[in-house]
Amino acid sequence: MRKIGMISMMLLLLSSEFYAVPKVTTVMSGLDNPRGLAFGPEGALYVAEAGRGGGGPCVFLRGALQCYGPSGSVSRLWNGVQERILTGLPSQVSSAGEANGPHDISFQGRGGAFVTIGFGGEPSLRAQFGPPGALFGTLIQVSAGGPWKVVADVSAHEASENPDNSPVKDTNPYGVLAEPGARIVADAGANALLQVQPNGGISTIAVFPSRPQERSTDAVPTSVVVGPDGAYYVGELTGFPFTPGAARVYRVVPGAAPEVFRDNFKTIIDIAFGRDGSLYVLEHATGNGFSGPGDIIRVEPNGTRTTVYQGLTRPGSILIGPNDEIYVSNRGTSVGTGEVLKIEL
Repeated sequence: MRKIGMISMMLLLLSSEFYAVPKVTTVMSGLDNPRGLAFGPEGALYVAEAGRGGGGPCVFLRGALQCYGPSGSVSRLWNGVQERILTGLPSQVSSAGEANGPHDISFQGRGGAFVTIGFGGEPSLRAQFGPPGALFGTLIQVSAGGPWKVVADVSAHEASENPDNSPVKDTNPYGVLAEPGARIVADAGANALLQVQPNGGISTIAVFPSRPQERSTDAVPTSVVVGPDGAYYVGELTGFPFTPGAARVYRVVPGAAPEVFRDNFKTIIDIAFGRDGSLYVLEHATGNGFSGPGDIIRVEPNGTRTTVYQGLTRPGSILIGPNDEIYVSNRGTSVGTGEVLKIEL
């Protein structure tokens, strides 16, 4: 018996040596529906919070009563100190806790923070929220001192252009990428990738295959990043019934049709590239429909896939740090208990 026990202990030590358990640290907590992550030009970590809604006005969107409140925000972690550095942004939340508000953040130099304000419905319904409704479905710019302004009405582009020719116009600006000459926005409702010029003009870069013409589900693009080759890469959440394997990552070159870069995922909420060119895919929910834990899949340049972390709770965004550490906004549909995790593999 003693010999068997020693063998078991040796096997345990060997397994722990070759299959190290990731080190997970909670670096931010107490967040309201945390979504997009970004590093600022000074090296601080920022997270967009979709907020907790408020007392109204309330509007039915997609079968749920969404109530407005100026509770959206942006929080920063800098030198070990967490604080909300921007408050009072538009937010709408249903009784089930589903929120639309600040969805993503991206920087282009100091004073160049850009934040998408989501919506989640037909553009004309924004008016039912009263004057605050005009702030939903927009891209805002935040100055270094804190004041912010609307720089583009993304939902108005959907209303006038309807890029995917869907029978029902829908808009939900989600992922944003700030570049020197323009801002790139993934409108999850419009199934389109858009370019926002400095003067607020909007044009369509790409439209992603969706129902009813091409697929049994909508694309729902949620994220956009620049890959090692300089092209845009876009991850899609897909829509109901959130079929396993239906979600794709597209490679997009302006002027050409989107190409499937990697496929066979489920509910992609965000993507990021590591220093070695590996693609990290954040899956929002891996169970039936829109349920179950989220996970992180790493796809090496040669296509090899590894699930590097499991057991996340409705994650919202992924960011790769300078030393290949992974930051994830977790509990992204939770009020007051959202968090940002640091995962070291």
